[in-house]
Amino acid sequence: MIDKLKKIHSTNYYCTFIEVATDCPVTISEIPLGKGKPTVASLQYVLIKNHPYKFTSDEVLFKVFAIRNNIPNDELEPAKTLFFSKGQPCLRSSPLPKRYGWGVHCNHEGRIAIFSCESEEYSKLQTDKKLRVIKAMRSARTK
Repeated sequence: MIDKLKKIHSTNYYCTFIEVATDCPVTISEIPLGKGKPTVASLQYVLIKNHPYKFTSDEVLFKVFAIRNNIPNDELEPAKTLFFSKGQPCLRSSPLPKRYGWGVHCNHEGRIAIFSCESEEYSKLQTDKKLRVIKAMRSARTK
């Protein structure tokens, strides 16, 4: 079993902009609000919006997992190893670009920031020739 845990999967992107999904229901970005217990979207939003370009995708996804699962500080490292020992959904499947209208910019270090879909910054990132521009995953399957 230890050999299975040695492989580490990453969700990080570099020099990439993740546009909102083609079936995103909003045209103006919304702030995800958790009702009672914080949601994945609300936790991701707070971490990324309050700390632009501080965290990588891997760091955000694991922090949200650790918060939602009440993992004690002394168990974070083994939990992180186990978490990344199998593939995790990347930010293309995050509710931020799929449902709430936030584009995700990943810089050359893999650090991320979010931009509202109606902002000038979003438009600039969409057309930046130095970036790989990809869409967030759709919520609905095509028929």
